[in-house]
Amino acid sequence: QVQLVESGGGLVQPGGSLRLSCVVSGLSLDLYAIGWFRQAPGKKREGVSCISSSDSITYYPDSVKGRFAISKDNAKNTVYLQMNSLAPEDPAVYYCAAASSWPHVCDSFPGSANSMDSWGKGTLVTVSS
Repeated sequence: QVQLVESGGGLVQPGGSLRLSCVVSGLSLDLYAIGWFRQAPGKKREGVSCISSSDSITYYPDSVKGRFAISKDNAKNTVYLQMNSLAPEDPAVYYCAAASSWPHVCDSFPGSANSMDSWGKGTLVTVSS
């Protein structure tokens, strides 16, 4: 059974930083890509980053490019999302996700979200002064 558990969310001032973690069990980061998504109230879900099993593919939309960075520790089966220069448009619930039957979701990210069958419960990020 695949499980993903996010942590690291919280309240931060504009311009501040947070590092989110996604602990994965049931599949190996040596073989599977992981995506990060966010959803704010009343808004569509947005894919914010993806990292392939080989680290050769990472994805960032223009909205976070240069501010967010994805990384992973295969030994800990954990994926990280470092978020810097947090802005008023960043508050949302942040989720990590994987497709248990398709390791290469970064190849067509974020459209591959519909193929992802394993999702964490999310961690809330709030940006406020």
